[in-house]
Amino acid sequence: MPLEITFTLSDDDLARFQAIVDKAREAVERENTAEQIEHAARKLIADARSGELPAYVAERLEQLDVVIRMIDDDEWQLSDEDVKRVLGALAYLCDPEDIIPDHVPGLGFLDDAIYAEIVFRELQSEISLYQEFCRFREAEEARRKASGEDIHVGREDWLKDKRAALHAKMWKRRRSHTSGRAGWHMRFW
Repeated sequence: MPLEITFTLSDDDLARFQAIVDKAREAVERENTAEQIEHAARKLIADARSGELPAYVAERLEQLDVVIRMIDDDEWQLSDEDVKRVLGALAYLCDPEDIIPDHVPGLGFLDDAIYAEIVFRELQSEISLYQEFCRFREAEEARRKASGEDIHVGREDWLKDKRAALHAKMWKRRRSHTSGRAGWHMRFW
């Protein structure tokens, strides 16, 4: 029988996460650190898929896959600034000695799972728009294949307009999200 546990992070808890994020975000400016962050996130995804982590933790870490795909997708074309923002959000996951050290059996990745929840909430607009782009791309590829067209001919042209519209929506949401938002939120940028 599953057990549901609910808890509330205090302002002090959230401030602690924020301090770690701020420190990690500064480190993203160094080129080799960006690669380390992406590598650490990929390792957490692999750990989640290994089946050795508790289900709650594994489910949340598995969701990091869409965030990594979003920054690696050449056709999505996130700006360097946006990639740094996303990497800044993921930077916390690189520290094995974070709030709960990763080597603590059964609990070591719990803070990473909690942090992943925060990342998904804070990047929800970017993630949902990226997923919309992926659905459009897949549907357009399928439509073109079904009509006997080469999906590579004019590909950039048919992706460009959709991507531009979604990027504009992303930036608009981000501006309105951060300027008029009440309450606590992570400062990834």
